[in-house]
Amino acid sequence: MLKPKKIPSLARFLQLIGIVKLKIRVMKMLKQAIVLAGILTAGIASAQNSQMNNMIKVGANVGLAVPADNLSAAAGVDVSYQNLITPGFGLGIATGYTHYFGKSNNGYDNNDVGVVPVGALIRIYPKQTGFYFGTDLGYGFLVGDDKVASNSSADRPDGGFYIKPEIGYHNRDWNFFVQYQKVFVGDKGDIAGQDYNVGNIGVGFGYNIPLGK
Repeated sequence: MLKPKKIPSLARFLQLIGIVKLKIRVMKMLKQAIVLAGILTAGIASAQNSQMNNMIKVGANVGLAVPADNLSAAAGVDVSYQNLITPGFGLGIATGYTHYFGKSNNGYDNNDVGVVPVGALIRIYPKQTGFYFGTDLGYGFLVGDDKVASNSSADRPDGGFYIKPEIGYHNRDWNFFVQYQKVFVGDKGDIAGQDYNVGNIGVGFGYNIPLGK
């Protein structure tokens, strides 16, 4: 004779249901913990990347005017914002102020002139530390005396296309470079026996200030 199958008791059945519910609850908690950890990790990484990838660069430079018809030397400060689009390529905006010292030449007492550039910043970093190169491109506003020379009636130009290529060394905090700076004004400001030039070749440094979000 076949024996009837044993039917689990009610207590055992309820126990099994409780275990299943507990497992489901634990799985939900684990899932929530994983999601929360992912959100926190992404937030921290985003903040770190933001600090590393976005920065203000401040610095100074000195140079000798070239050609040196109307000016002798230059000294300036640089301020720019840079965003690293990739670890090796940065874009941003640049400005600052460079003061050019006038000199006497061919009978003219040439006036000082200042340059306030507004332009795009382009930088290429082959490695995280070491050699880099780039340029600033934009417009250079000329400020100062309205006349080219104190003993001339020639008007100083208002500005022109601006370029500042540079090559140098960088690490996380510092940049040291050789640069060429030029404002192209055509033949504006030229007077008899003297071309009007606003350009210099020199050296400089910059310090990187990381930005958060």
